[in-house]
Amino acid sequence: MICGIDEAGKGSVLGPMVIGGVAGNNMEEFKEKGFADSKTLSNNRREKYYEEIVSEFKTTTVILSAAMIDELRSSITMNDIVARSHARAIMDLMPETAYVDACDVNEGRYAVTISGLLKNDIRVVSRHKADDLYPVVSAASIVAKVTRDRMIDSLKEEWGDIGSGYPSDPMTISFLKKYIDDNGKPPSIARVSWKTVSNMMSESSQRSLLEF
Repeated sequence: MICGIDEAGKGSVLGPMVIGGVAGNNMEEFKEKGFADSKTLSNNRREKYYEEIVSEFKTTTVILSAAMIDELRSSITMNDIVARSHARAIMDLMPETAYVDACDVNEGRYAVTISGLLKNDIRVVSRHKADDLYPVVSAASIVAKVTRDRMIDSLKEEWGDIGSGYPSDPMTISFLKKYIDDNGKPPSIARVSWKTVSNMMSESSQRSLLEF
């Protein structure tokens, strides 16, 4: 058995990070399905693939909320958080070989890191852009992306239009800035350990002093 592991929302300032894992018998069955990196697919295509993947293959998700990420970042790096989450997803699936999207400039070092976190003797193949190289990782990227998108949609029902949650999204930045200005603190769905949030807090505090 093989599995693919990928994540969505690593760099997001709002909402969760989701790690997706998909397992199957061999790479060929994933190639035959034509799975592609989730970032290259339309929403409709991703949703259709997602339903196909969860119905035909063994899948798992590891979800870390903004608060969980902030708590972990007080003692370890974001790359360590991702590595631990990747390892947890692999252990859920228990393959013989795991293909992972390398969260380190050094692919080999990341494979060693993951291997050291596993309790079983599982071969780890770590590559940059693994979601382009291995269809099983493409499938995992689809599971991660669709799961996170659905969670963001649920957050929008509660919080209003928060955009995609990424710092590069003007809608996300607009929501975050207004919330901080209005409430004097970031929303509970924000990763307060992000510089985006701390900078906004500082700017809001300075504006309040000037107005005073």
